[in-house]
Amino acid sequence: MDTAISHSIASPRVEHLQKRIARLKRLAKKYKRSEIIQNALLGISNIATQVTSLDDFYQRVHLHLQQLIPAENFFIASQDPKTGLTSLPFFADQQDSHPTELYPDQEISALLNSGLTGYVLRNGTPLLCDDIKFNELIASGDIKSLGSPSHQWLGVPIKNQEIVSGVLVVQSYNEANTYGELELELMGFICHHISGVMERLEHHEQLEQAIVERTKELSQAYEKVKKEITERVKAEKLQKALFEIADLSASNVLQQDFYLRLHTIMSQLIPADNCFISLINDNNMLSFPFYVSQMTTEYPASRPMQDGLTEYILEHKLPRLLSSKDIADMVANGEIYAKSPELNKTDRMHQWIGIPLIINGDIAGALTIYSLDDAHIYQLKDLELLTFVSQHMANAIERKLATESLKNSHEQLEDKVVKRTKALAELNNNLQQEINQRRKIENQLLHDAQHDGLTGLPNRSYLMERLSQALKHLRRHGLDQFALLFIDLDRFKVINDSFGHLEGDRFLIETAQRIKSCVRENDTLARMGGDEFVILLDSINATEDAIEVSDRILQALSMPYQLAKQEFISGASIGIAFSGRNKLVTSESLLRDADAAMYQAKANGKGCYVIFDDKLSAQSKLQHELEIDFKKALDQQEFEINYVEVVDFTTGEIIAIEPHIEWYHPEQGLIEHGKMKQLAAQYQLTLNIDGYIFSHLSEQYQFLKSKYGPSVYLHLSISSQHIKNKFVLRNLKQTIKSSHIHLEKLILFFNEKALVQDTENHINGFELISQLGVQIGIDGYGTGYSSLSCLSFLPIKALKLDDDISKHLLNDKQLQLVKAYQLTAQTLNFDMYATTVDTQQQVRQFLELGYVRGQGRAISKLFNEKKKPHKACA
Repeated sequence: MDTAISHSIASPRVEHLQKRIARLKRLAKKYKRSEIIQNALLGISNIATQVTSLDDFYQRVHLHLQQLIPAENFFIASQDPKTGLTSLPFFADQQDSHPTELYPDQEISALLNSGLTGYVLRNGTPLLCDDIKFNELIASGDIKSLGSPSHQWLGVPIKNQEIVSGVLVVQSYNEANTYGELELELMGFICHHISGVMERLEHHEQLEQAIVERTKELSQAYEKVKKEITERVKAEKLQKALFEIADLSASNVLQQDFYLRLHTIMSQLIPADNCFISLINDNNMLSFPFYVSQMTTEYPASRPMQDGLTEYILEHKLPRLLSSKDIADMVANGEIYAKSPELNKTDRMHQWIGIPLIINGDIAGALTIYSLDDAHIYQLKDLELLTFVSQHMANAIERKLATESLKNSHEQLEDKVVKRTKALAELNNNLQQEINQRRKIENQLLHDAQHDGLTGLPNRSYLMERLSQALKHLRRHGLDQFALLFIDLDRFKVINDSFGHLEGDRFLIETAQRIKSCVRENDTLARMGGDEFVILLDSINATEDAIEVSDRILQALSMPYQLAKQEFISGASIGIAFSGRNKLVTSESLLRDADAAMYQAKANGKGCYVIFDDKLSAQSKLQHELEIDFKKALDQQEFEINYVEVVDFTTGEIIAIEPHIEWYHPEQGLIEHGKMKQLAAQYQLTLNIDGYIFSHLSEQYQFLKSKYGPSVYLHLSISSQHIKNKFVLRNLKQTIKSSHIHLEKLILFFNEKALVQDTENHINGFELISQLGVQIGIDGYGTGYSSLSCLSFLPIKALKLDDDISKHLLNDKQLQLVKAYQLTAQTLNFDMYATTVDTQQQVRQFLELGYVRGQGRAISKLFNEKKKPHKACA
């Protein structure tokens, strides 16, 4: 019982003692915390009194903080109150690099503001953040995840008068190192006390920096003022020197005294104990009007231009400052004194300055100074100064030389006046002769420009001018009347083909003389070109006058001609147009009316005249309408293509086909291939028609192969306009390459006359086209007189006779000529084709002459193999 009583008494006492022990422990812990905080604050106070810079202060705070808590990973963020930009003045981390290295493409302030540091800056309250809190802040969008994940992150704001100016941060990557209330409280006290120290140190650094900047500014201002004073003194000296040079140039001192005073003025600006001036005279000799040197008293004589230092400056036309090494290198490289080593006196020179003297825009000489030791070192500014002064010296020398020249000129003036007067008299005589000669040449050129070179008659240009004057006269004097006769000679092509172009020219000259004998002197006879002549009958009384002249001309031209010792009878067709009273008539329209009447005369059987009337006007209108219909049909692809078969005479085999284009006009009926080609040429649509046919061939090629067989060739006659222009030729090549035709089976035929007239372009075009695998042929052969040598080097596969040759197999000479064509083709290994073989007699004739290939209407009758031509709408 006593034991129980004693136990009951002791139990409250033990409990009381335990409570006192717990209280004592809390007090001890509190005192320990206070001691730690006090020591930390004392340590920071000591640091604040010892450091002189913020960097040192941050280092010492970090070291001191590591003694109190785990702070291996520690950084300080500072926010500028003016700009609001955040920076990291101190950063230490065992795991991550500095943020500028982790995120080089991002701005450091924006980077920090987006993380936990920015969160503390914005809220102004301490933050102890673990994984849970970190994920919550990310989920809410308050922060972004930056750097490696940490176990704990503790950040406390640094405040100055309740304004957050930075953040003090420690973080732990190890779970063994944790932060609690003690670390939070300790960091809070540190932040409260270091804000003042940071402000003081920042103010101190700013003050020191301001002092340094101000000292630097004052020093620069002093140097600037000092430099300005020096420059002003130099400027005053330079201005004085320039005034003296100007006064000297206007003075009348002797030449030697002039250069001595120039040297004296220059010596006031720059040391010039060794100086000389060189000038180039009219004979390209180099003279030295002034020379002073410490090396020698010998005055240099004039010399031809060589390869010395002075000549080097004159050649390159640029001022140069050279050291002794520069000069030695130039000598070693052969730039100077290679041809004249005896002139080299540069071995004692220390520095050398040469400046070209420019007078009237030309290099007239050089100013040179040099030193023999380093008592004075020339610099680039000395070169610039001397260059500027040399310009004024050159002006002074120019004025001095001009004065001397003027003085000499006065002495020689009288002799020159006498000589000049005599020379002017001779010149005037020569000039008058030259003027007369030039007038003759101009008159001749004017005559040549307005007249035909062969017949001497006025040309189209002259006629149109006279016609325009006649129309103006008609409108002023209504009673007057004139007529226009358009003459086209008959059988002129036969003359050229049979007798040659030389006899054709003789024929034209004699024809011009015959026509001229039939008109009055006041009438105008002009040659329009080829075999066309036009007569302007001025001031006629009635239409009968024009008819009478036409009859005389037709009679004169019907008389036989003597050509190549043979008689030849020609003739002419004449179209007559009268001026009338219509005010809308123009020179061109009147000429066109006469031309239309002439074509009607040819259609009436030639050897006659036709007067243009309303009926012919209607025909001209029909021709114009035909042109419009032609172009419309071309645009709407209304032309038809049929194929003419080319046959082997000996076997009857179809060896090639040639596309012919036709058009069924609703009013004029069928227009055949030949007429279509003429219309295309007349309307300048030849390239379009060729493209039309080629496009149809490309589209129908598979059908044509199945009908005629894959071995049959395609003959296509195209205009030489395709190869006269590089752009058109390029289009032709592209069209050929993009077609569906087997190119090795395609033969393109070009006209022989066009080849002779423009051989160079044809050679180039043939070369480019043959590279595509296409074969080349010449059609219309026998009329262009192409030389054998020309044919021999061209990439030609075949020759095709002119259509008119088949119609003129009338005598032995013509047959022999056609046989010569075949022998030419055989010799040159060309395939020869006859054309327009319309009768069986012609077939037999061509076979006898050695021709084995041809095309024409008679071929189907001879072999009974030609089928009805295939027609297809293009």
